[in-house]
Amino acid sequence: MRQVLVPIDPSNEDRTRSQISEVVRLYRQEPMEVRLVRVQPRLTSHVAMFFGNRELQQLQHEAGTEELQFAETLLANAGVPHTSTVLVGRSAETIAKAARDFGCDRIVFGEERGLAGRVFGTLAQQVRHLMGGGAQVIGS
Repeated sequence: MRQVLVPIDPSNEDRTRSQISEVVRLYRQEPMEVRLVRVQPRLTSHVAMFFGNRELQQLQHEAGTEELQFAETLLANAGVPHTSTVLVGRSAETIAKAARDFGCDRIVFGEERGLAGRVFGTLAQQVRHLMGGGAQVIGS
């Protein structure tokens, strides 16, 4: 069965809506396993020193879980079963590794706009580069 990875950025609900719409469209064409993922950034050592390792992991997991709720609700309302995962690391590298580890053959990104994407490349472009053709990257 096909598997699709959907990296969620909670800062842009319109992008999340477009990602979920695309996933629902794909799912209706051919049922597949849908995996939402939220990548939490690593905290600086200065911030991390105020927390125990377990407490820090729990805080990051709770924050990521909360940030996935909007996308989870959209998928549930559309009747699309899914699983959700919270990971910690650098976005592009962590998404590419997750896609490999989970055996995903598609990664669905929303449309990115802005100066940073034009200068440094969008997250989708960075992941596409890291995957080297290992999965179909959908989105900008």
